[in-house]
Amino acid sequence: MNKETALARTEAVFNTASDYFDAPALSFWNRFGQRTIDQLALNSGDRVLDVCCDSGASAIPAAICVGSTGQVLAVDLAESLLQLGRQKARQQGLNHIEFRAGDFESLGLPDESFDAIVCVFGIFFVPDMVAAVRELLRMLRPGGKLAITSWGKNVFEPANRVFWDAIRAERPDLVKQFTPWDRIREPDALKALLEAGGATQVEVFAEAGTHTLDTPEDWWTMCLGGGCRGTIDQLDTAAQQRVRDTNLQFLQQQQIQALNVDVLYAISAKRNS
Repeated sequence: MNKETALARTEAVFNTASDYFDAPALSFWNRFGQRTIDQLALNSGDRVLDVCCDSGASAIPAAICVGSTGQVLAVDLAESLLQLGRQKARQQGLNHIEFRAGDFESLGLPDESFDAIVCVFGIFFVPDMVAAVRELLRMLRPGGKLAITSWGKNVFEPANRVFWDAIRAERPDLVKQFTPWDRIREPDALKALLEAGGATQVEVFAEAGTHTLDTPEDWWTMCLGGGCRGTIDQLDTAAQQRVRDTNLQFLQQQQIQALNVDVLYAISAKRNS
């Protein structure tokens, strides 16, 4: 798949998923976005670029940290998610954050424009991740910090496995042989990516946690509000219902009230000139 096709597909999936993206069942977006910003130690007045920003899970905490004298530029492909971010920023009176539609690899922004750059759960959608890291570092001032957050090995299990088994039973052609983040799901692989792109002082923190389900239905809401939406929408109505029923029955029978979730946080610097 070429880059243009991959970007168009990602944009379409997340524009569609925006109707559930900010549902309470998907509170993990805010949790991991906040955790990423917490590790950056931003200062008042900093300029921050947040790419693959979705609806602002990390951009809004960044805007709060840098204060009204700072500036946050939040970029994403999905205009529907950006609209959600703009609404939340207005509600919180954050006038120093801009949500802009675009591909972060071709923003055309000047060199060394930002004190910090953030990419949460997005770098793995880019075919050439090393080139993407280089472009992010180009826009970062010397001594500035780059934060990349990605999924680890164990993501939303055991429900994720059941979901894909149910998809296989309906449409084997829709089952992915690997997920985009598989390339960097180990700490060493994520560190190697950043170093290959020119980052220095790379530190990777692995966090093994859980995400609570208030009801089994929360899992299906999560599927509709994330990357799985693109697969679900390719099923006919009857097949969608069977997949949903299979997932909810499993969770109910096994009395599963939380899903495992592994996250990797990488913080790195740009070498001083």
